[in-house]
Amino acid sequence: MRWDDINQQACSVARALSVVGERWTMLIIRDAFFGTRRFDQFQGNLGITRHRLSERLGKLVEAGVLVKVPYNDRPVRYEYRLTRKGLALYPVLMSLARWGDEWMDKGEGAPLEYVHQKCGHKTHATLTCSECGDPLRPQEVTPQLGPVLQAVADEREQAGESLQGIPPLFRLSM
Repeated sequence: MRWDDINQQACSVARALSVVGERWTMLIIRDAFFGTRRFDQFQGNLGITRHRLSERLGKLVEAGVLVKVPYNDRPVRYEYRLTRKGLALYPVLMSLARWGDEWMDKGEGAPLEYVHQKCGHKTHATLTCSECGDPLRPQEVTPQLGPVLQAVADEREQAGESLQGIPPLFRLSM
């Protein structure tokens, strides 16, 4: 499978990576969360080439993560703002930051600390169960087929086909 076709997989991670998997993308999104809006600001902050930045911003707009909003009429100039879809990437960004702080800090500590405005305390991302609130640990979470892959499995079974065509990861709960 070609990388350009990764969004065709029946896998949420693959589909998400089709939008945010390029190495500059999460840095562009990070800067957007920090208030960067204009092309020249993104380029100055990141040191990315104009061509690459234009390409990445275009793909993020096309994917509905950013929206272009005019801020000047003559000449027409645009700024980029996070959409609801883009804002929904905040937990991903915070989780990446926490992982980087824990595993990539070279013993120097976190470059940024985050303060929750509501309570005034420093905070970090945590992953918890949406139902009971307990922390989620890999050894305590079991993947099972969702509706899309279950439908594929059911279709193959009804057609008398082998389920061997479904990757092992997705056969865990079958």
